[in-house]
Amino acid sequence: MFRTHTCGELRLSDVNQVVTLSGWVQRSRKMGGMTFVDLRDRYGITQLVFNEASDAALCEQANRLGREFVIQVSGTVGERFSKNANLPTGEVELIARSLRVLNGALTPPFTIEDATDGGDDIRMKYRYLDLRRPAVRKNLELRHKLTIEVRRYLDEQGFIEVETPVLVGSTPEGARDFVVPSRMNPGQFYALPQSPQTLKQLLMVSGFDRYFQIAKCFRDEDLRADRQPEFTQIDCEMSFVEQDDIIDLFEGMTKYLFRRVRGVELTEPFVRMAWADAMKYYGSDKPDLRFDMRFVELMHLLKGYGFSVFDQAAYIGGICARGAAHYTRKQLDALTDYVKRPQIGAKGLVYARVEADGTVRSSVDKFYTPEVLQQVGKAFDAQPGDLLLILSGEDAMKTRKQLSELRLEMGNRLGLRDKNRFVCLWVIDFPMFEWSEQEGRLMAMHHPFTHPKDEDIELLDTDPAAVRADAYDMVINGVEVGGGSIRIHDPQLQAKMFHILGFTPERAEQQFGFLMNAFKYGAPPHGGLAYGLDRWVSLFAGLDSIRDCIAFPKNNSGRDVMLDAPSVLEEAQLKELNLEVKL
Repeated sequence: MFRTHTCGELRLSDVNQVVTLSGWVQRSRKMGGMTFVDLRDRYGITQLVFNEASDAALCEQANRLGREFVIQVSGTVGERFSKNANLPTGEVELIARSLRVLNGALTPPFTIEDATDGGDDIRMKYRYLDLRRPAVRKNLELRHKLTIEVRRYLDEQGFIEVETPVLVGSTPEGARDFVVPSRMNPGQFYALPQSPQTLKQLLMVSGFDRYFQIAKCFRDEDLRADRQPEFTQIDCEMSFVEQDDIIDLFEGMTKYLFRRVRGVELTEPFVRMAWADAMKYYGSDKPDLRFDMRFVELMHLLKGYGFSVFDQAAYIGGICARGAAHYTRKQLDALTDYVKRPQIGAKGLVYARVEADGTVRSSVDKFYTPEVLQQVGKAFDAQPGDLLLILSGEDAMKTRKQLSELRLEMGNRLGLRDKNRFVCLWVIDFPMFEWSEQEGRLMAMHHPFTHPKDEDIELLDTDPAAVRADAYDMVINGVEVGGGSIRIHDPQLQAKMFHILGFTPERAEQQFGFLMNAFKYGAPPHGGLAYGLDRWVSLFAGLDSIRDCIAFPKNNSGRDVMLDAPSVLEEAQLKELNLEVKL
């Protein structure tokens, strides 16, 4: 038997006990006739002591240990003379009596410590070493605990876990699919599921009224901090429910997870905000409500005074940064450069300060009388010491999104986005459709199976762009952690939806005939929600990227640099799959 104790469990109560530890050498230090070795395993670190005076051969063996050697040591637990308050085991040490090297190790390419000297690329290449670092390991332990609690909560609510296939058919109206060639069906392809959407709807038709799955999903889309080509959803579906039923149950799940995993009690009902209000006041369908800075629209106050930038604008709006009037010209220029970055795209920034006497002074004073500027300050309810930041543009929605980026940046600069404070809300009443310039037609904002709000169904024939959806997103601290909708269960309504989206009857039958046929055999009203497991873990861990809570993630180019994937296939394998590659 290799291990009788772990490196993280020894305490003063274990003094004088003879124990055996196994793990990796974190570091070693030779001090006179003594050698001290820090031994690490998944559970913590224990200091080992080798004394040249009592066993010179053993001490010499310890002196030959390198970092990350795998060893087994037996000895007696002793009270540590120089205690280390930073370690749970810092009051004790193991006085070694025997040492066995289980495996040597090359010097690792970076230090296996929280404050490592390894950059992202090298750590991803040697991810199996990076996972030894306590900071990374804790993220996976948190992921494990959260997954256990999710299963416990849903089981108590009567849900049954069902696995659905990974090899499915390709579906349109979403992100690009990853496709898999079929050797047994030449010229045909599977797709990896973007989500188990149609499959869980079929389970509802099958009578499984409460389904869930910790589901792997795959989307071939451009990556960023909160995206990976493969990710994990807490996928759920329910029958005989309305929107409020689903929101209430999963709001309860959110509070349960915060209490059980994060130790945070959320007692108040979550805010429910219409999508139109989220866009109007925050320029985002996932607003961060840890701080205020609601947009104030200024078209009626600032147009028509000879300042061409405003006079030609379709939207003028701003935010009030409380107490930031002290910003220097250099800081304001930096903010202007920030909003002019290509990924934001604003043409410039207008600012105004509220002086100590209440006077409003702006960067465009020459165009506006003091009375007009005072009205602007009043519109913001601005107080002495506040800073007003104003953007304008020829496209209202685009300018609101630019202002949203500025709002978040000011939240960061003013320290208003505390990762240990959580504000949850539901964004509801999404538009059913959005216009695609690339496709030249209406597209489903969520997916083609989303049910329109009952009171808007008649608009499908006359003004489909005005139709709202029975859809909802859970947003926490400016992050969409999940979302869902009530689904269409009526075949006629689903056929109309396909028609609006530009599907011919033949194409709808080809892509979704299996679902439409299933609905003819008695489909219950149903709806669901999918939480992003990776996003939940990163939120609870205070991470900026979901990559840090995935065991073996891809980089920003979608590559696994450890496995060197994707890679080129050999010609014989391509031939077997009836494939030819032309670049």
